[in-house]
This record gives sequence, structure tokens and C-alpha cells, in this order.
Amino acid sequence: MSSAEPVARPGPCDLRVLWDDRLISYDFGPTHPLNPVRVELTMALAREYGVLDHPNVEVTEFDPAADVLLELIHDPAYIAAVRHAGATGLPHPRHGLGTPDNPVFPGMHEASTLVTGASVAAAEAVWNGRTTHAANIAGGLHHAMRSSASGFCVYDDPAVAIAWLLENGAERVAYVDVDVHHGDGVQAAFYNDPRVLTISLHETPRTLFPGTGFPQETGSGDAKGMAVNVALPPGTGDAAWLRAFHAVVPPLLRAFRPEILLTQHGCDSHTLDPLAHLMLTVDGQRTAYAALHRLAHETAGGRWVVTGGGGYELVQVVPRAWTHLLAEAAGRPLDPAASTPEPWREFVRRRTGEIAPRQMTDAPPEHRGADTVEVHTWGSGYDPANPVDQAILATRKAVFPEHGLDPLTQE
Repeated sequence: MSSAEPVARPGPCDLRVLWDDRLISYDFGPTHPLNPVRVELTMALAREYGVLDHPNVEVTEFDPAADVLLELIHDPAYIAAVRHAGATGLPHPRHGLGTPDNPVFPGMHEASTLVTGASVAAAEAVWNGRTTHAANIAGGLHHAMRSSASGFCVYDDPAVAIAWLLENGAERVAYVDVDVHHGDGVQAAFYNDPRVLTISLHETPRTLFPGTGFPQETGSGDAKGMAVNVALPPGTGDAAWLRAFHAVVPPLLRAFRPEILLTQHGCDSHTLDPLAHLMLTVDGQRTAYAALHRLAHETAGGRWVVTGGGGYELVQVVPRAWTHLLAEAAGRPLDPAASTPEPWREFVRRRTGEIAPRQMTDAPPEHRGADTVEVHTWGSGYDPANPVDQAILATRKAVFPEHGLDPLTQE
């Protein structure tokens, strides 16, 4: 049986967007895939659409993360190495600094503390009730480890934000990561902590960095079942990806009942992304954003913290995907059939020399304006020959019993 995502969404919601122009100083150089122009173009597109001008949306500044915050996740010796590398330009290979993935750049520590400070400020604002939702689209640097940089990530801002929440009384925090790469740094930080549920949907580690994120990685000790990994085959598109999402994420969030939901929205799952092999469209991605928004209200009292993440098609994908994300978080989703504003397209041309996309959808003309991506749900039946279904079942079998859920039920 075929079904589609329900069209009903939460209405306008308070949204705090943490932003400072200095966030684009997190810059590994003009030839590096993680070019901050993607964030710059996103904010410009969101402004042109008026996403940031709604009365329920507030754009605020924040403080950089101090060492005491960073040390909730990172070793002091590593923090000192980052500071030294950024001040001197010297690599620290033992800490992963000065590699092709993580080249040293001037002010590396200061730029990285800005990204982390924004995510902590977002979590603090939601946890303390100053806003319902908060977003740091420059964040989501989910690969950094306790003592090393990894995968373009210097400090692990989602992990630091979660650690701050735990230090300030949170007892059940859920983290859902839809980046094409496994959220290994966040998983590692809380692998033994039963207060944190981490769910990552990603391309199989058999074909993609960082080589972790198999379904058998489920947590340890009292946290058995709290690390959840859905490892999807190359070529997975919208309908199959959403089938996997709905077969795993909603049942676990409903069982866990988090007090707050953090989500990482790397949009490198898109078919145009140069570094990976999934085949989602912007339409599939925005459908996932809407589903997570609903789940935040259903399972976490509406408390939702949003970060960016990966995404290396800098013009065609990232700005549209994350503008949809900000609009969704504000409870004012954009019409996917809308044309991108001409002033923004001109800004893209001047800033990058590229031709900007003309619509906010990837759908062909006859389907533009459709609000959902059709998906065959898990309830339509398990196909043992389908590699996506195999991946779904492997994850459900690995973790569902730990949450009192039946991995075989067709729900």
C-alpha cells in the first residue's frame, strides 16, 4: 500500500536563529569542499524570502564557546593544539590538524568556538523556554572527536550542546542526524550514556567516510540500544530514504520520549552532492524536515534545536535545502513551486560566477507545487530482496527490542 506524509504541520512557531557574520570565518580555504559561501548564500536566500522577518522569528547573536564548554566534550590538550595551530599555522598531526581534510587556517580556534557557541546558545534558549525552536545552520560539525579533528570538523558543536543540556538537568535528549555521513563524533561522545539517544541515517560505511555506523553499533552498558544506525545503500532516493526514516525514527522517538530534540541536517544526501552517493532531492529533504518538526511537537513538547551539517553542492543544493529548513522551523514552509528571487540569483552570479537554481523544488513542472513525496511505508510489507529493506530490518532487529518494540511488526 502506498501512502504519503500527512500535509498537516505545526503552525507558526517561535524560532531563534543564531547568526553572526563572523561564522563564515570557519574557512579551510577556497579549494576545500566545506566552503562557507554555502552558509552565506543560505542566509541571503532566507532573507530574500522574508523567512527571517516574520514576527515569530528572531535573529540573535551569541558568545563564542569558552574552554569550560568545549571541555565538556574535548580534551584540554586538544583545545590547546587547535589554538596553537590557528595562531602559528603549524600542523598537529597527532590531533588531526594539518591534514587534507582539516587544514590549519588562521584563527581556527576562534572560528570554531563561534560555531560551537551558536549551537550551545540555541540549546540553552530552547531548554530555558525563551523560544520553542532554535537554529544554527553553520553548525552540525558532527565528526570531531575528543582529541582530534575529523571530516572537516574541529569542535563537535552538537555534542557540546547536548553535554550542556545534560549538565543543566536534561535527562532524555534525542539526536537525529540525516547527514549522508555517519554522525560518529556525537555517537562516540554518548555511546555509554543512557540519557542520550543518537539516530543516524547515512550511506553505508562500506562505501563512504567515516567507515562507521553499522547497525551493530548500538551503545554499551546501560546505553545498549541508544545508538541507532541506518546504513543505506548507494543510490537510495527519496521514497526509499523516507521509508527507512519512518520505519525507524518515529517509533524510537515515541518510545524514548525526549525532553528536547536536536537534529543535524547535512544535505549531502542530495543526488548532486559531489562527495557521496545517495540520490535525494530537495523535495525529499524538505519532507524529512517537516516530519522532524512534527515529531518535535509530538514527542519532545515542541523543543527543537536545528543545525546544518555537510553539503558540498554549494549553489544548487545547500541554500535551497536550508532555506526550506529555516522556513519549516518557523512553521511557515515555503511553496516548493516558488521561483527563487531575482536579487538572490544575481547575488549568486556576482558572488560565485554560477547560475543559481530558479525554483525551490527539484520536481518536474507537472509535479511542482506538490507538498509531499510519496513513499511506501514499512507497513506496506517487507521485501527481503530490497537492500533498503534489508538495512531497515537490520537496524530494527539491533535496537528495537532494547526499547520494548517489536522489530518485525509492520508499523
